[in-house]
Amino acid sequence: MREIASIEALHELAGQEVAVSDWIEVTQEQVNLFADATGDHQWIHVDVERSKRELPFGGTVAHGFLTLGLLPKIMGQSISMGNVKMLLNYGLNRVRFPAPLPVGSRVRGRIVLQSVEEIPGGAQVVWEITMEREDADKPVCVAEFIVRRY
Repeated sequence: MREIASIEALHELAGQEVAVSDWIEVTQEQVNLFADATGDHQWIHVDVERSKRELPFGGTVAHGFLTLGLLPKIMGQSISMGNVKMLLNYGLNRVRFPAPLPVGSRVRGRIVLQSVEEIPGGAQVVWEITMEREDADKPVCVAEFIVRRY
């Protein structure tokens, strides 16, 4: 866990890789629950038998937005910011899914601090997070994640 004590400390880290998260396994149960929550029941996510037969990955793949939804977990297990009353997920600038995430795979995030901008009462922080799949060459997600720290 990377401890960042202040906004000043954030400024000093701009442009650097700040942390790498622990590995997280993506399960079929998570994918099914995500499909139920979002209404996205496309067969490549939920039909295990058909996916085994028809997909080159040997089974189902996670939703891209499920992968994206892991960003707060990755951030929470990797970085602790001191002197914070509230953190808000403010949005995303850019998101790409360069490779699929087969269910049963493990992912982790490489977290780079792109920028810090002071705002009234705090700072707006832009993180570039690259989601890597274990034993894969291409990332499964690359996103610019904007957080407001108060």
